[in-house]
Amino acid sequence: MMVGAMAGFVVNDAIVKHVSEDMPSAQLIFLRGALASLLVLGMALALGARRQLRHALHPRVAARAAVDACATVMYLLSLFHLPLGNATAINLAAPLFMVVFAVWFLKERPGAARWLAVALGFAGVLCVVQPSSEGFNAWALLCLAGTLFHATRDLLTRRIDPAIPSIVVTLSTAVAVTLLSGALSLAQGWQPFTAAQLAWLAGASVFLVAGYFLIIQCMRQGELSLTAPFRYAALLFAVVLGYVVWGDVPDAWAWCGIALLVGSGLYVVHDQRGRTARAERLALEAQE
Repeated sequence: MMVGAMAGFVVNDAIVKHVSEDMPSAQLIFLRGALASLLVLGMALALGARRQLRHALHPRVAARAAVDACATVMYLLSLFHLPLGNATAINLAAPLFMVVFAVWFLKERPGAARWLAVALGFAGVLCVVQPSSEGFNAWALLCLAGTLFHATRDLLTRRIDPAIPSIVVTLSTAVAVTLLSGALSLAQGWQPFTAAQLAWLAGASVFLVAGYFLIIQCMRQGELSLTAPFRYAALLFAVVLGYVVWGDVPDAWAWCGIALLVGSGLYVVHDQRGRTARAERLALEAQE
């Protein structure tokens, strides 16, 4: 499910990046969000979740949707001005931010080795962003802010009542993104669009909905230590699509950053897996 979600998100990103060359960003996000909302609503009705639709306004579901909407808008606005591979690499810092959030909100106590991994991950992000007096890119910082919101979204997903269907959580997210981008589009302005552009956005909405649904299912049902490494499949999809479609090739510093980011993220996952195994072993010993 995680690999499928990453593939869906990256293909969606590639399509909207292509369409953004000829359409205002907020208008694009709104149209794609409206199409995605209609698609998810149809799926929910087909799955017999009509009575469950009221849970889209559940406080935890709504809070997650609001955070995801902010994350989506920030990430997409930065994506329109960054190479696809770089934006995806920055977004892969989300698992590292989750470690920091676990300390703040879940009162976990990571050891020195895990903090070192987090520090190396941030170093990797800086290698990709490459801030400098001449090449400083504010869009990369906006992408990084979106990543913080994505990490928050994943933590909130864990707190949603399992009785609420994932398709309802997906619908809540799609509608929230549509409403936020619609408000932004009023300030940014609209321009005429073609049937071909609408068709591209319809295709993007299909991949987006697939990504939404799969990652929600994954975060609610899968073990973090098992599924998190597959999140890095997005980088492979992004680099390949970025090269094939736009001819983007990460430079040497970006490749070093990508290696640091993936390596530190995998170490965090490995460390968490070891902690979980030790906790389970101690629990079994206590029962005996």
